[in-house]
Amino acid sequence: MIVRCRAVPAVLAATALLLTAGCSSGGGDFPGRRPAATASGATGSARSTESAAPAKGSVTVSRTVAEGLKSPWGLAPLPGGGLLVSSRDDGTITRIDEKTGRKTVLGTVSGVSPAGEGGLLGIALSPDYASDHMIYAYFTSASDNRIVRMLYDERKPSGEQLGAPDTVFKGIPKGFIHNGGRIAFGPDGMLYAGTGESGQRGLAQDRKSLGGKILRLTPEGEPAPGNPFPGSPVYSYGHRNVQGLAWDDRQRLLASEFGQDTWDELNAIKPGDDYGWPKAEGRSSDGGFHDPLAQWHTDEASPSGIAYVDGVIWMAGLKGRRLWRVPLRGTQAAAAPQAFLTGAYGRLRTVAPAGGDKLWLVTSNTDGRGEPKKGDDRILELRVR
Repeated sequence: MIVRCRAVPAVLAATALLLTAGCSSGGGDFPGRRPAATASGATGSARSTESAAPAKGSVTVSRTVAEGLKSPWGLAPLPGGGLLVSSRDDGTITRIDEKTGRKTVLGTVSGVSPAGEGGLLGIALSPDYASDHMIYAYFTSASDNRIVRMLYDERKPSGEQLGAPDTVFKGIPKGFIHNGGRIAFGPDGMLYAGTGESGQRGLAQDRKSLGGKILRLTPEGEPAPGNPFPGSPVYSYGHRNVQGLAWDDRQRLLASEFGQDTWDELNAIKPGDDYGWPKAEGRSSDGGFHDPLAQWHTDEASPSGIAYVDGVIWMAGLKGRRLWRVPLRGTQAAAAPQAFLTGAYGRLRTVAPAGGDKLWLVTSNTDGRGEPKKGDDRILELRVR
């Protein structure tokens, strides 16, 4: 349902991984975007002209930025410095000073109803944040999953810095499991949201349902211009539970997705394509489904956040308790993914670019499925290549 709101300011086992070739339907160009030019000047497949990222890389943990966090989920770096992190179970947003680790609670997001995998999930800054100071959040309410936006006024006392949430979009199916939750503004200025099928498998194939989809919206919550299904916010469908969104340097969207018992996926998203769930999990012989560019057994991944840096997708694994490096060539995997930090920091929830060769990494050991230790959960700064 769309709401018009008022305007307000380790070693990888060979049997555990299967790389798949990019499917014939290609990558995830935005509607209206021109194909990449070939060396001769004619338009053609971007894959034929793109170089591959290095097959092997490295990860170094530079430091612990902050610790003692509770059920952290979303992360939004502020343009002037500082990190905003959402607490799934507390329904709060906290600002972290990335230099000192000091934590300041902005406030509690009203209307959040945490249970199971639901609660206060992804957060993102408005494309016009410099002027409007708006924070967008995806959360589970008593009746649905929805997206709201709030004014952030750092001049007010701690705990009172968040304005009342204005609902931008609502009606996304909720469940004890599979609530999706990642939101991000794309290079086109549109708002993208990864949703889950809330445990009701059939919703993923129902294009009239908002469950099991990637949605593309205007900042006001309307279906974005150029969407593949006229008048619909649905951008792609046939997903089980999307929790990772990132764009490469050619503005192509990639997304991570939880499988059930067999295959987790990293997908190149093409508008209007069907990604198979529940008819297919992972690579399929059915030509009507868009195959993943890489897939993993579920005990080695259960992917949540992803980030793109210099031709590589970095993917945080929950059950897998590791960080995956996936080198790309266009919308294909250029080499076998590498696993890093296996078991060292427990469940990994969110990863975000930190500028240059750095990443922010958020752990998730206090989400009810981890094994909390003193100081958990935390934000780490990594150097990667």
